[in-house]
Amino acid sequence: MAQLNIGDFAIDCVVDLERPFLHAQTFFPDLTDDMFAHCRKVLPPGDLTPDGRLQMRFQSLVVRTGRHTILIDTCCGNHKDRPGREDFHHLNTNYIGALAEAGVEPEQVDFVMCTHLHWDHVGWNTRLIDGKWVPTFPNARYIVARTEYDYWNARFERGEQGIHLLSFADSVMPVMREGLAVVVDDGYEFDRGLWFEPCFGHSPGHVLINLKSGGAHALASGDVIHHRIQLAFPELSTVADTDRALARKNREALIQRLADSPTILLPAHFPPPVFGRIVSGEQGFAHAPIAG
Repeated sequence: MAQLNIGDFAIDCVVDLERPFLHAQTFFPDLTDDMFAHCRKVLPPGDLTPDGRLQMRFQSLVVRTGRHTILIDTCCGNHKDRPGREDFHHLNTNYIGALAEAGVEPEQVDFVMCTHLHWDHVGWNTRLIDGKWVPTFPNARYIVARTEYDYWNARFERGEQGIHLLSFADSVMPVMREGLAVVVDDGYEFDRGLWFEPCFGHSPGHVLINLKSGGAHALASGDVIHHRIQLAFPELSTVADTDRALARKNREALIQRLADSPTILLPAHFPPPVFGRIVSGEQGFAHAPIAG
């Protein structure tokens, strides 16, 4: 389990599951054979399977500020209908046990923060008890950015279909009905040293979550950067991006901003080594791991 201190903030990486995902050239449609061969050479061995699939984690961040226990993104969730995603359909993972290994029981979580509302980032917002989806973290407030919530809620109210609408129904609406969700402005500052930053493209209202304490800075990047391939080639958007051009623009700007800075990247899907800094080199950018 990766652990990190950012000033007075203690950060734990809690894994829901880790597995090979889609082939790299399926997930990144503009990844050429030459680019892929370059990635084979420069990426850590565990980032790609021998048959070219992306090795990915689905993980949360536990942030302990000294005043609050905060959970950033809640992965996939158990027992959920995810038709068309057989590897994620009706999962039964040990996520709650992994939280316990990090020293956190569900009742101890004060806030759940969502970078966005895709199915693999909100799944553990709820769990199935006696046939009903109930909030997993009963004492928490679930903090959601307004643009993201309004977009998905409008589609949900229109009765639209899709995996993200399924997850909105089983993982977002139950916490809304219980009065536990708080919809905030896209640039919301939760507390000193903890704030949202809009970074749209992957989803219509995606936000970054900044953590700053004791002169140190880290950034929970959600799905702005899915995989280290996008550090080698920042121009690559994914099949999962709502607006590929906007996602590319904002990702390139973010990578340029973070490159060679002391900011630590806290990605949602990187396999180990998870935490690191973005560094520039002769052939683009790379991930420089730090000890957790």
